[in-house]
Amino acid sequence: MELRIASEKMINGISTRTNNAVEMSPNGKIPALWSSFDATIPVDYKNGERVYGVYYNYESDHNGMFTVLAGFDGQSIPSNPDIEQIIIPKAKYLVFSHKGEMPQIAIDAWTEVWEYFSNGHAEHQRLFTTDFEFYPNGNEIEVHIAVK
Repeated sequence: MELRIASEKMINGISTRTNNAVEMSPNGKIPALWSSFDATIPVDYKNGERVYGVYYNYESDHNGMFTVLAGFDGQSIPSNPDIEQIIIPKAKYLVFSHKGEMPQIAIDAWTEVWEYFSNGHAEHQRLFTTDFEFYPNGNEIEVHIAVK
């Protein structure tokens, strides 16, 4: 993991409201959100567009409700009426990177996040403001967690 300052970035996509308890059950909403995103939003990877998962509107901490948006950083926004825009704010983020096969790398990255912040000895304090996943390519993930 490494500490980075990320620049502000506009992300367009579709969202759902959920919590970690729901996501750990067979009724998780995030897999269906990504399926819907993949089926309805064309991403122009060849011309540099990239995919993001943005976590925001945290009710409290890791136990509360939050909104997750499956999105991309492209300029050509489809005319889907459900498209939303969110700005990832310029902030300090602790970045957890993994390479390999999806969805295992996402599971591994988030497991590392939870272990880091739950051990009681974390050097950084999580803010629960806006966090995001960045997918540089199909077999790499960077999970950015906002910290003080």
